[in-house]
Amino acid sequence: MGFYSIGDVAERCGINPVTLRAWQRRYGLLKPQRSEGGHRQFDEEDIQRIEEIKRWIKNGVPVGKVKALLEQSKVTAHDDWLTLQEEMMAALRFAHPAKLRAKIRALSREHASGDLIDHVFIPVRQRISLDQNTARIMCSLLDGVLIEFVCSCLAEARKKAGKDALLIGWDTEDRTRLWLEAWRLSQQGWHIAVLAEPQESPRPELFPGQQLIVWTGITPTRRQQELLQHWREQGYSLIFHHV
Repeated sequence: MGFYSIGDVAERCGINPVTLRAWQRRYGLLKPQRSEGGHRQFDEEDIQRIEEIKRWIKNGVPVGKVKALLEQSKVTAHDDWLTLQEEMMAALRFAHPAKLRAKIRALSREHASGDLIDHVFIPVRQRISLDQNTARIMCSLLDGVLIEFVCSCLAEARKKAGKDALLIGWDTEDRTRLWLEAWRLSQQGWHIAVLAEPQESPRPELFPGQQLIVWTGITPTRRQQELLQHWREQGYSLIFHHV
């Protein structure tokens, strides 16, 4: 949901910063982004990769050979996701909500929410949109079942310990994606309520004392970043959610 400094990542993953720098510079295992000041910025995908590197090394693989194994694993995972996309497309062709609902629930039991969103649901929605003959009907069917599924997941997440937050779509038209991101956040320990209609502005003054999470669907513009900073300086609690 955000970026982490090398110190934060070292503490979270139990690895010395010197080792992380060596994995990046000497072995090419990591490719963190850089801030405007030139500091390394790690995201959740980087952290997952670090944990995978740790597993290979713990299993006795020399660090110099880990990169090839990671690349092979990536290729295999890509093929697996394509297979699941085809299974979803096949379920959609039946145009039967119950069958589609069952498929989505089965996938959710086997895979993490973020992986399904990024590697199955979003690609399938994109593929459907390319078929002009049935695009609107199939997209509507899939989106309806996805939103219904997400609502049930949000309700289940509220039964566990977590922190309340309101998710607001900011200047974006993809309502279904907003709900999918709500699901992703709910699996990260948030009790998410969704402002179902995306807004031109989050209007934090309307939600005093509440934790707000904003989603733009794209990298925020400079103006949006300035507004976020302005609202935070005024004391509002806003988080920009991105993937």
